[in-house]
Amino acid sequence: MNKKKGFLALSPLLVLMAFIVMFTIYSVDKAASAPNLSLTVAFMMASIYAVIISGNIPMKKRIDTFSKGAGASNLMLMLWIYVLAGSFAASAKGMGAIDATVNFALHYLPSNLLMPGLFLTACFISLSIGTSVGTVVALVPIASGIANSIGFSTPLMVAVIVGGAYFGDNLSFISDTTVVATQTQDCNMKDKFRVNAMIVAPAAMIVLAVYAVLGAHTPAPHATPPIDYLKIAPYLLVLITAIVGLNVMAVLTIGLVLCGIIGLCAGDYTLYGWFAIIGDGVLSMGELIIIAMMAGGMLEIIRENGGIDFIINKLTLHINGKRGAELSIAALVSLVNLCTANNTVAILTVGGIARKIAEQYGVDPRKSASILDTFSCAVQGLIPYGVQMLLAAGLAHISPIQILPYLFYPFGIGICALLAIVLRLPRRFS
Repeated sequence: MNKKKGFLALSPLLVLMAFIVMFTIYSVDKAASAPNLSLTVAFMMASIYAVIISGNIPMKKRIDTFSKGAGASNLMLMLWIYVLAGSFAASAKGMGAIDATVNFALHYLPSNLLMPGLFLTACFISLSIGTSVGTVVALVPIASGIANSIGFSTPLMVAVIVGGAYFGDNLSFISDTTVVATQTQDCNMKDKFRVNAMIVAPAAMIVLAVYAVLGAHTPAPHATPPIDYLKIAPYLLVLITAIVGLNVMAVLTIGLVLCGIIGLCAGDYTLYGWFAIIGDGVLSMGELIIIAMMAGGMLEIIRENGGIDFIINKLTLHINGKRGAELSIAALVSLVNLCTANNTVAILTVGGIARKIAEQYGVDPRKSASILDTFSCAVQGLIPYGVQMLLAAGLAHISPIQILPYLFYPFGIGICALLAIVLRLPRRFS
């Protein structure tokens, strides 16, 4: 592939963003009877454009490159998680686990504390299990169910969970991003955690206060039905096994089997009825799977055409002083994250270059590791084609575009990290 396409290699992202903005504006202004515009159309148009501009090589080679990205091993793993998550969510709903868990939350949590309570729960779980995906899978169905029960905004409730999920993704000792950031910058996890916590703590406290204010007028449920505690067991098992450190696919499989056992014993469905519900759950993830595969293919073409190399070369040309070095590291990981839709891969891609920049300009490795992790999580939390956003939207049966305006925490940590660079904070590490 031609590695010198420069800005043209990145243009498929601009096409995608243009479609997303257009769809967002349309969805706000459209009449109730107007057709619904799917994100699959935006990704299909951007993917076709990416294949066309690859020029000067046979069409078969372009399609092979696209297919390579669409079938990458890490992407296939995420698609299996989508399938299992859809199956588990549908099975849990079919046997009444979601309703039981929602009733439990409504019974024991005052209505004005539902939003901050969900945010703190998501923060704790994501910090414990080190994965935003696992937190989203476990809590989004519950948040969506609570919103539907009390007539509250579903996108806002889902955004509370997604924001809390990135708290742990950014800070957890067992998070992939933490491991990669500390390894590439050659610093200890506990030191990176200390610096990182100083940077994002203001954002977490402000966002918690915002949720407390927004949730102060959350409508109370009219009457809470009796709680079937046995049906809460699948969610408790999912949370416990995830916190213990079991693989997310194993966690979802165990949860799915337990849902089937409880549902069959309680007579909520027959064996064939359970299989039918699992099938419906898998099909409900169909659009997300298509979007994820097209995104993987398009981003692979961008990478092969030299889009990521173009970003790195341009941003490392004019660095001046520590502040400029830190801003360059932040811009590098943010832009590469846009092109890969994976914060761990983004840190891996630019980690070595970031370390060289840090060493040359005297940036503390603990600060550079925190910048890499925080900016990658902020960007990952705000792109509508990220794994976590697509999964949350699919589980709640809404569009990722609807969630975006309420993602206060990813916005907050991005702003705090930028201020930490501009204002040279924390002083001790700057």
